[in-house]
Amino acid sequence: MPAHMLQEISSSYTTTTTITAPPSGSLQNGREKVKTVPLHLEEDIRPEMKEDIHDPTYQDEEGPPPKLEYVWRNIILMSLLHLGGLYGITLVPSCKVYTCLFAIFYYMISALGITAGAHRLWSHRTYKARLPLRIFLIIANTMAFQNDVYEWARDHRAHHKFSETHADPHNSRRGFFFSHVGWLLVRKHPAVKEKGGKLDMSDLKAEKLVMFQRRYYKPGLLLMCFILPTLVPWYCWGETFLHSLFVSTFLRYTLVLNATWLVNSAAHLYGYRPYDKNIQSRENILVSLGAVGEGFHNYHHTFPFDYSASEYRWHINLTTFFIDCMAVLGLAYDRKKVSKATVLARIKRTGDGSHKSS
Repeated sequence: MPAHMLQEISSSYTTTTTITAPPSGSLQNGREKVKTVPLHLEEDIRPEMKEDIHDPTYQDEEGPPPKLEYVWRNIILMSLLHLGGLYGITLVPSCKVYTCLFAIFYYMISALGITAGAHRLWSHRTYKARLPLRIFLIIANTMAFQNDVYEWARDHRAHHKFSETHADPHNSRRGFFFSHVGWLLVRKHPAVKEKGGKLDMSDLKAEKLVMFQRRYYKPGLLLMCFILPTLVPWYCWGETFLHSLFVSTFLRYTLVLNATWLVNSAAHLYGYRPYDKNIQSRENILVSLGAVGEGFHNYHHTFPFDYSASEYRWHINLTTFFIDCMAVLGLAYDRKKVSKATVLARIKRTGDGSHKSS
C-alpha cells in the first residue's frame, strides 16, 4: 500500500521517546518496562533515520512535464481486479458467514502488514520489533501485495522528503485520481527515479528478512494474496469456489488497496490542518477508519518519527493499539513519541486553528 512536509523543528522544542530495556529483566508481571526520556534536540529522537524528513530546498525544474507513458499491463490488471471486486459485492449476500469473517480478518492482517510493518516500522523506524513480530509483519505485508517492503519504503521516504513535487511518487498536486491510483498506471516521473535512487536505504539492505521477502516476493504474493485466501474458505467450510475467489480474494484485495490509496489522495486533499497549514496533508477521520489509523496525516507529515502517526494514540488507530499490545508482550520496543509540549508549540507556530484537544 503503500507512500506520503516536515519543516525543521526548533531545537528549543522538546520531544520524547519511549525507551525500553533489553529482554533480560525488562518485563515485570508480563508488561513492558517503559522509560520516557525527554530529548531537547529533534535530531536525537531517531538518529539512524533522516531520509523521510522533508527537504524544503528541493524545487521542481521549470519547463513542460514529460509526456505520460501508460503502463497498459497495470491498467488492464487493475481494471480486471476492480471489476472482480464489484462482482464480489453482488456475491456477499449469498456468502457463508465464515467467508465474510475470514475476508474481514484477512483484510485487517493485510492492513497491519502495511501500516505497522512497511510504514511505521520499516519506512520510518518509529519503533523496533523483535524477530517474531518482524516475521509476522513481513508475512502480513506479503498478503497485502503492495510491492515488497524495500520498494514500498523507498517510495514512501521519497514521498515525505519531496512531498508535493514531481519527485513525490504520488504527488497530490496532480489531482485525486493520479495520487490515488493513476501513479501506478503510468511510468514514474524522471524526478522520482532520480531522487528515489539517491535515498539511503542501507538500513533495509542490511535487514535479511526484508531482502528475503524481496527475493521471493512473486511466489510469496501469489500464495499469500491469491491462492491461500481462495482455498481456505473453499476447502475448510465448503464455500463455493466462485464466492471464495471473488469475495475473499478479489473484493478483499480491492478494498485493502483503496483504503491505502486514500491516504495518498483523500488525506492530502480533504480535511483540516491543525499542525501545519503550509503542507497539503490533512487530518481525515474517514480515511483513518479504513486504513486502521493512517488518516491523521497532517500530524504524520509534521512528525513522521512518531510511532502512533497521531496525537491521540488509540483514537481510531488500530495500528497503534496493535503496536502497544506487541510492546506488552515484549515484541515491540523503543516506540518514539512526540511530547505534548512539542505538539502544542507546533500548533501555535503553524497550525490552522482547527486543533481539538484530547
